[in-house]
Amino acid sequence: MTDLHTPRLAAWMDAAGLPGSGAPLRTRLLSGGTQNEIYEVARADFRAALRIPPAAAPPDRDRGILREWRIIAALDGTDVPHTPALAVCTDPAVLGRTFYLMGFVDGWSPMDHQQAWPDPFDGDIESRRGLALQLAEGIALLSRVDWQGRGLGDLGRPDGFHDRQVDRWTGFFDRIRGRELDGMDAATNWLRAHRPLDFVPGIMHGDYQFANVMYRHGGPARLAAIVDWEMGTVGDPKLDLAWMLQGWPLNTADPEPSAFAYVDMKHLPSREEVAAHYAAVSGRQVDDLDYYLVLAQWKLAIVLEQGFQRAGGDEKLLSFGPIVPELMRSAAELAESTGYRG
Repeated sequence: MTDLHTPRLAAWMDAAGLPGSGAPLRTRLLSGGTQNEIYEVARADFRAALRIPPAAAPPDRDRGILREWRIIAALDGTDVPHTPALAVCTDPAVLGRTFYLMGFVDGWSPMDHQQAWPDPFDGDIESRRGLALQLAEGIALLSRVDWQGRGLGDLGRPDGFHDRQVDRWTGFFDRIRGRELDGMDAATNWLRAHRPLDFVPGIMHGDYQFANVMYRHGGPARLAAIVDWEMGTVGDPKLDLAWMLQGWPLNTADPEPSAFAYVDMKHLPSREEVAAHYAAVSGRQVDDLDYYLVLAQWKLAIVLEQGFQRAGGDEKLLSFGPIVPELMRSAAELAESTGYRG
């Protein structure tokens, strides 16, 4: 855990012109991991969230923090629900690492309600449906942002995005290979032979799901903020939609148990309805959704395989072992059964 030296932090906040100068500074750890730590920072009536890499994180994580900062700063003034960008610090003399302050979000995370949705979404089915539609709407709004006009022209490499996907991730898999995965050849060959119907570059979150958003308290469902931008880039926003939907149950009236269902998926809208809402808000067609679903499942299987191969005694990473083959087989089965011919 990072030692937040409050006198240095308070002096930096004063220099940055942030509110509360002279009042006692209070900090509280909200969440922590190997890549990022998040603290609440409070001073008089001022509240913010501070995001910083832990001391042991590799040096390139500081560049990642700046990348996140660029994205949330670019979203200011847009209709995308996000945490306001307040101030960024690259001087290691303050807290030892690059960090930034963002507006404190008064809301709730689905990760804190994995057993049951909070009121009113636990009992009001129509309100619960709104959680899914709001989730899709968040990235639909994100896909409409003028990324070039907001200074993110160099954030990613959208040119040739789909041409690079297979070679990039198969090369990654070859470097970590510890076992063969049934269905990988079929899914890989299908992806080499197909492309989406169109490709309109935009900002991608990169890991879009219930775990990375916050909602406002009470009904109706209202997205408060998209959070955790460490995978953010400029690429194909519809891959975010597929990433969100790749584990969506086929029957939400009576969903099958799933390793990815960390929230109650019962009575949520169907995959088709969620995709249609995304299309209506974003203005993008989703007739080629199957292409993105194959790509999302195939890519996620490779990403999780890395964790499994490097798990050691980590029980969470070891749990990916049976999930990865299931994901890869699902990608192959969709590739072999879809009517999509793009």
